[in-house]
Amino acid sequence: MAEREGGCSCGEVRYRLTADSMFTHCCHCLNCQRQTGSAFVINLLIEADRVEVRAGEPQAVDVPRDDGSLQRIYRCPSCKVAVFSEYTRPEVRFVRAGTLDDPSGVAPDVHIFTRSKVPWLTLPDSVPAFAVYYDSKTLWPAESLARLRAVTPGR
Repeated sequence: MAEREGGCSCGEVRYRLTADSMFTHCCHCLNCQRQTGSAFVINLLIEADRVEVRAGEPQAVDVPRDDGSLQRIYRCPSCKVAVFSEYTRPEVRFVRAGTLDDPSGVAPDVHIFTRSKVPWLTLPDSVPAFAVYYDSKTLWPAESLARLRAVTPGR
């Protein structure tokens, strides 16, 4: 496991990942573009109990999504930087790779919602890309699927 730590811009919120991520998304949806002010966001998907908050208390903010559902974003209460999110499963965190102390070792396993990808960005042929979403059962490694099932029994 690569030890990964990160935090917000002002340093009030600090976290450590106690395991490697299950999978890494590069999301090109319009919601992610709006929320980050960028062309995409890179999220490391990891069990919530493997995100150890070491300093500060991230503030949960519910943000509407285009489909009418809510996304819970955890932000630093001082500098307002989003450090991680949760979608439909509170047991899984989507850690913003840009908040890692060293994000250089993170590469996406998949590009999603490429239908709204900015036209000037060229995606690599070596990484799967989907216009919307994908079937995790066919793309995720068996070990990652087992980890997901362990924290979301019955789903």
